[in-house]
Amino acid sequence: MTLTPRPSLSSGPFSGLDLLSSAVVLVDDRLVIRYLNAGAENLFAVSHRRLLGMPLSTLLGEPTGLAAALDNALRQNWSYTGQDLKIARQNADPLHLDCTVSPAHAAGVRLLLEFRPIDAQLRVAREEQLLQQQQANRELIRNLAHEIKNPLGGIRGSAQLLERELADPQLREYTEVIIAEADRLQELMNRLLTSHCMMRPGQLNIHDVLERVRRLILAEFPDLEIRRDYDTSLPEFTADREQLIQAILNIVRNAAQAMQGHGEIRLRTRVARQVTLAKRRFKLALELQVIDNGPGIPEEIRDKIFYPLVSGREGGSGLGLSLAQSFVEQHQGMIEVDSRPGQTCFSILLPITDRA
Repeated sequence: MTLTPRPSLSSGPFSGLDLLSSAVVLVDDRLVIRYLNAGAENLFAVSHRRLLGMPLSTLLGEPTGLAAALDNALRQNWSYTGQDLKIARQNADPLHLDCTVSPAHAAGVRLLLEFRPIDAQLRVAREEQLLQQQQANRELIRNLAHEIKNPLGGIRGSAQLLERELADPQLREYTEVIIAEADRLQELMNRLLTSHCMMRPGQLNIHDVLERVRRLILAEFPDLEIRRDYDTSLPEFTADREQLIQAILNIVRNAAQAMQGHGEIRLRTRVARQVTLAKRRFKLALELQVIDNGPGIPEEIRDKIFYPLVSGREGGSGLGLSLAQSFVEQHQGMIEVDSRPGQTCFSILLPITDRA
């Protein structure tokens, strides 16, 4: 749906409500809608100009108990809080909302209705818990990586010295194995520490990044089909190009490997409005989805898929998705996954901002 552009935030007596993360609707004493903030437009997927002057029932229908509560709020000038209101919608799943009604007396407005999706509340709480847990895990892994790197250097150096003293070629083969395995572990430790490197932000177009990833994946998996569903109206934004390429490449490669190089991956971009990320409110955000039709993520590791060293594929290092999450979080973004047999969708939200 294409929404009518809103007025500037500096105009109008209620323009400050656009800064709120929750959905707010203002009505008069006849329960006629006088204002919707940007959060309400986003939640109900409607235009404020379409609903101004319309009865509140046009937007909400007749949820059980709400009409009587609003009538009492008008007559007795009291507040009301309703939990788990079910709002029916045409051609869409119903919304389950908490609603707070507060008296208001300004510019023909009598009531302020504030809506919070129950799913969104649970999502924010889950996001905070996951961030804390993942930060602790990454700190543990980083400390272990530092502790392992030092003895690895000693092992490799000793193997090299021993190799020089051995005359028997068969015995030198053992030292070559020791050196090769030490190098492999050293590379693994470097990858664990890579996600904490300094960012190099610059202006970029997300579709240039996706096309680079697409070419790399098709060169590696020529039998794979990659479909593009791009929103070309997305503006450029500030980000670290190489980090985003690596993050998205890890996700797409993980999907391709899960399908053994045969299947379909869809790259989808859209704009999201009034999004809260890392406890900050952004007017615009980029929504990027990587969708595949593979076997899905095993149920026993779905909640741990972003943890370091967790992999659903035999022989996998379990670092690709962990690094992708670290890069996304450094951009103040968020990454989620929804998976079932036949479809796995990784969703990335990144704020669109001009600030480096």
